[in-house]
Amino acid sequence: MNLSTPPARFVQISVGTVVAAVLVIGMVRTSPARSTVSAAWRDASTLSTEGWAGAWGAAMQPPVEGNEDTGPNWSREGFADQTVRQVVRVTTGGARARIRLSNLYGTRPLRVSGATLGRSAGGAMVWPSTMRTLTFGREKSVVIPAGREAVSDPLALPTSPLERLAVSLRFTERTGQATFHRFAMTSSYRAQGDHLSDQGADAYTQSTSSWYYLSGVEVSGAPVSRERNTVVAFGDSLMDGVGSTPGADARVPDHLAERLAAEHRPLAVVNAGIGSGKLLHGSECGGEKGLTRFRRDVLARPGVRSVIVHLGANDIGAPQTGDPCVRPSPRVTARQLIDGHRALIRAAHGRGVKVIGMTVGPMKGALFPFWSPEGEKVRQEVNDWIRTGGEYDSVADADLAMAGAPDPAMPRPGYVFMDGVHPNDAGSHAIAATVDISAL
Repeated sequence: MNLSTPPARFVQISVGTVVAAVLVIGMVRTSPARSTVSAAWRDASTLSTEGWAGAWGAAMQPPVEGNEDTGPNWSREGFADQTVRQVVRVTTGGARARIRLSNLYGTRPLRVSGATLGRSAGGAMVWPSTMRTLTFGREKSVVIPAGREAVSDPLALPTSPLERLAVSLRFTERTGQATFHRFAMTSSYRAQGDHLSDQGADAYTQSTSSWYYLSGVEVSGAPVSRERNTVVAFGDSLMDGVGSTPGADARVPDHLAERLAAEHRPLAVVNAGIGSGKLLHGSECGGEKGLTRFRRDVLARPGVRSVIVHLGANDIGAPQTGDPCVRPSPRVTARQLIDGHRALIRAAHGRGVKVIGMTVGPMKGALFPFWSPEGEKVRQEVNDWIRTGGEYDSVADADLAMAGAPDPAMPRPGYVFMDGVHPNDAGSHAIAATVDISAL
């Protein structure tokens, strides 16, 4: 993604403030074509996640075309006789690791012919002697039905908080369109043929800034205890990291993970943000609405103890943009948004999960049609309820962290990305600092 200039379409589409059997997680959504699953596959309700933490994660999205602002992606074309290497930073350590692969939005079974995990040596390189072969039900390959998720067998690979791992996936057959995550804010790499075990990067000549099929990296063993260990950051592009420096791990959840690591708190942080995501309505670029994906992207994660919710900005601002990428975008009221937040709180509390509400930051400075006097009134009403309603277990005040002077409806110049609304690295750091980690 080229972030050197703030092209109009970029700022529009990224609005938002933003396993011995194979183990498969059932879909939240179902359809007749996807309701029959082979007996070899186990339903999510039969799986135990005790003692595991979600050290890294991404919220999956349906395929969508790239463009001149987000850069190209491979979600529509998929893969055939290729190896894909993806680099992620885990937020906590453990003695064992496993990965989670998603074919949630696939229209056909996905054959993964092989997978490896190793320590990243930068770019597409892997440190020598750290490469491990991943298995699924003791097999090196796995077929994931359309609409399902597979979890690999655990392997011995001690990990440390904030280290980067490289996950490589081999596709010998044509995959069709790929389930993916659009705004990775880092590079993923592709090579022609079988390069699963390559330590070097020479074969990986292509890259994009999205993640494909990889929805989680999970760890177990000390320091991960048998208690709940995972904090999920659920939201839109503010959580997703739009506006932060690509490849720098400078998103709001990244800064939170660094705070936890510095204080030797063995909590994992999963980023479940989706750029352009909304609370009340789905869209082509923002994926399913927050109300729909909350159970899958938050409550179905292993070891979830708390969730930070930041949603509503796109519901408020998207009606002004006119961008088909984020439609439908009807005008919403503060009451509708508050009722939506209440539904998330009820769902989380029903699972014994703490919920931290995050206020919606200033929107007036956006360099694209996003702010309106009517929308500002809704934002203020929603923020007032988040702060004073007493329904969230704790509050993280992104609005206060970002508000400028003399007009608090405008963001602080030093904290905002060039589009005038998303937090830059400094702004993301300031927002993460508003989270009371004792409340997690």
